Amino acid sequence: MKNKSSRLSGFHRLSMRTRQKEIAQFAKDASIAPLLDGGLSDELCDRFVENAIGRFALPLGVATNFLINGQEYVVPMAVEEPSVIAAASNAARMVRASGGFIATLPRSNTVAQIELRNATQSLLTLKGEIPEIIRMANDTQPQLVQLGGGVVDVVLRENVGGPARHVVHLVVNCLDAMGANMVNTMAEAVAPFLAMRCGATPGLKILSNLADQRLVRAECRVAFLHLKRNGFGGEDVAKGVAAASAFAEADPWRAATHNKGIFNGIDPVLVATGNDWRAVEAGGHAFAVQEGQYKPLATWHIEDTHLIGKLEMPMAVGIVGGASKAHPAAAKCLEIMGIESAAELAVVVASAGLASNLAALSALSTEGIQAGHMRLHSRRV
Repeated sequence: MKNKSSRLSGFHRLSMRTRQKEIAQFAKDASIAPLLDGGLSDELCDRFVENAIGRFALPLGVATNFLINGQEYVVPMAVEEPSVIAAASNAARMVRASGGFIATLPRSNTVAQIELRNATQSLLTLKGEIPEIIRMANDTQPQLVQLGGGVVDVVLRENVGGPARHVVHLVVNCLDAMGANMVNTMAEAVAPFLAMRCGATPGLKILSNLADQRLVRAECRVAFLHLKRNGFGGEDVAKGVAAASAFAEADPWRAATHNKGIFNGIDPVLVATGNDWRAVEAGGHAFAVQEGQYKPLATWHIEDTHLIGKLEMPMAVGIVGGASKAHPAAAKCLEIMGIESAAELAVVVASAGLASNLAALSALSTEGIQAGHMRLHSRRV
């Protein structure tokens, strides 16, 4: 319900029952029933995984204060670690005071790879066959094509790791699906044709989780005035965050922990919405090391009297297929946010990651990470 404000001041001080009633107002039916018991019956558990014997619960909370592309969001997060939701909410409050997050996902393309081993012909022989390759792949997914998706490009890569291996990429617009099953089906369908034309043995036929044609970008511009915290002035906080960012850009050991802080915000939203957080993590880390040194996925610098944050990373998420609709709790979380497309979900997830990063760096560069974290940690022990 994007006409409702996500600026829920004092929300953490309400009783759990009152918080449930508040968030229920963001749902179309004013009910969050699947979130109260986890949403999974024994029957559903048995359909979701093999050898099911029960359920493993995670706390589900909501991060408040998110203003993204001018729209209000309360962001469900399923996570066991204390301080993650509070930190993201606090950072989102600072960002919204300066206009909120701006985020985009220009394309929803996923790559399927077909490995060809010991080819006797050059891949150049396939250039004239590309229309036929596209047709064969698209014929396996008529509904996707009817909705405007399908293969948009075919990339030929010779001598991958040596002359004995060629690789063909099918670049597929997956629309609102994460797309793993669709593109895997496409790859398996065209592999025999490619192998025959090249005199090769077909090898692996599967998507790549390095979704570098599905990059999400999120930015924020925070005035020094809104960065003040615990006796530290806003300009001092901004300088500390920028210095911490520079450290991560220079040092892969620091960059790993910097990126972990980003995933502190990303993974809980992916879990809550039934998305494959492992695939997004794999893609993010692979993207971070593409230049030969592991780099931060988000960076911060100062312009005039503002702290500028920018995040760019692969974000292959979906709102159809998988668990996003089949899992009642995941479907309810998408409903609470009012998500209408995979691209919209991607920008919310990225903004949550950038907020989490800002929260961690602003704490690290002032009073230290442990003060707030251990205070919230002590509640459960």
